[in-house]
Amino acid sequence: MNTQPSIEERLWDYIDGLSLPEEKSAIEQLIERNIEWRNKYRELLDVHQLMSKSLELDEPSMRFTQNVMEDIAKLHIAPATQSYINKRIIWGIFSFFILMIVGFLIYGFGHINWTSGGGSGSQSVPFNIDRVSSFDFSKVFNNAYTSVFIMINAVVGLVLLDMYLGKKKKQLHENHT
Repeated sequence: MNTQPSIEERLWDYIDGLSLPEEKSAIEQLIERNIEWRNKYRELLDVHQLMSKSLELDEPSMRFTQNVMEDIAKLHIAPATQSYINKRIIWGIFSFFILMIVGFLIYGFGHINWTSGGGSGSQSVPFNIDRVSSFDFSKVFNNAYTSVFIMINAVVGLVLLDMYLGKKKKQLHENHT
């Protein structure tokens, strides 16, 4: 391990004026006699002069912080989610899905044959379970009327969503100006 400082470190100390007087005279003699030291000294002196001339610290204006804060205040900050999510819309979507589930259940129970008995004794079930489990749902969902009903509901839902978002955008624009 080299404990002696390198040429560059010693020259930087000399240029910055941090070296001791004895070391200063030794470095001056090395610069005069040794070409490697002389070249390195000129190189580091050029770098030092460039840094001292071209490096000026830019200071922000006195009102910099206040200007930044004023610019931020002009921007519209997003409100908390409770203020821009309408709970009536959430409840409307929830009730739509509940009504659809209840409707399908009523429709399914309407197609069960409740009168056909399946066995004897006290273990009789009032409807035929085999018929319920073998119910063909493809007749219901492949029906053209069902497809049209689902498409109309999707289009109406998108139109309502577009109307609601348009009103919200208009309100935000009016409040912003």
